Amino acid sequence: MHAMSSYTDNLASDEEIMRRYNEEKRWGLAVSIDLGECDHGKISSKEHITKFAVDLANFINMKRYGEPLVVFFGDEPKVQGYSLVQLIETSQISGHFAESTDRAFIDVFSCKEFPPKRTAEYVKEFFGAKKMEFTVLFRDI
Repeated sequence: MHAMSSYTDNLASDEEIMRRYNEEKRWGLAVSIDLGECDHGKISSKEHITKFAVDLANFINMKRYGEPLVVFFGDEPKVQGYSLVQLIETSQISGHFAESTDRAFIDVFSCKEFPPKRTAEYVKEFFGAKKMEFTVLFRDI
């Protein structure tokens, strides 16, 4: 596994990441996106989160497999909020939205290449986040 992170500022460009991913014949590409200070109305709306799953799949040129599953749960206020799973033919988009702290945690994993940095920026804008950090991983064994 190889990780690049905005935490350490060692991220290559999307083009470089996708070139390396293909040249090294890695199994999968993943981006984990942590958002802070999100627009509360957006992260607490089932309709907005559902639209996000559809729009993000289109943005990264992935074919969705079925409809998004968006469920509200959590007994503790710290974790209470919606969770999302959207299967795509090459893996999945998932996320959890913590309403009490206006945070969101989104993961995109695919064995088909996609631009991880542009994806992270798209997610940040979609949820009106003021803060974002993300990590890019090559998955393999």
